[in-house]
Amino acid sequence: MKRHKQWLGAAAIPLVVACAAGKADSGAMGASEPVTGVDWRVERVTVGDEDLAAPAAASPHLRIGTDGSAAGNLGCNRFSARVGVDGDRITFGALRTTKMACDPGRMSFERALAKALDGQTLTGAAERGRLTLTTGHGDRVHLTRGTPE
Repeated sequence: MKRHKQWLGAAAIPLVVACAAGKADSGAMGASEPVTGVDWRVERVTVGDEDLAAPAAASPHLRIGTDGSAAGNLGCNRFSARVGVDGDRITFGALRTTKMACDPGRMSFERALAKALDGQTLTGAAERGRLTLTTGHGDRVHLTRGTPE
């Protein structure tokens, strides 16, 4: 299991910028909806045959900025990362996270979501207020458009 990098503040930004692949663009995904500049609520994560619903109390969410940044909540801890959007490909750099502990259900969900995003290039499909991010291994993050709670 990958360990998540702890938030190191502004000193870490030059290192993370070098790690992120791709480039930020308008966030357009072909004929579908843009993904950047939108608040996305994480509804569930599908890993193999297991479908993990986001814990009700967790409110996991993310926002991919038009400036090449991403930030949000994994289910317990907040995160930020550099991100590149090129067509339907979304590449996340290494995640920087806070280090709080939560109940086992939230932590299990958070580990699955972090694994799907951390340093990964995903294929995105956005349509009718829904976004699905798919890893190269077929794991999926299911999101809906909306303001995080």
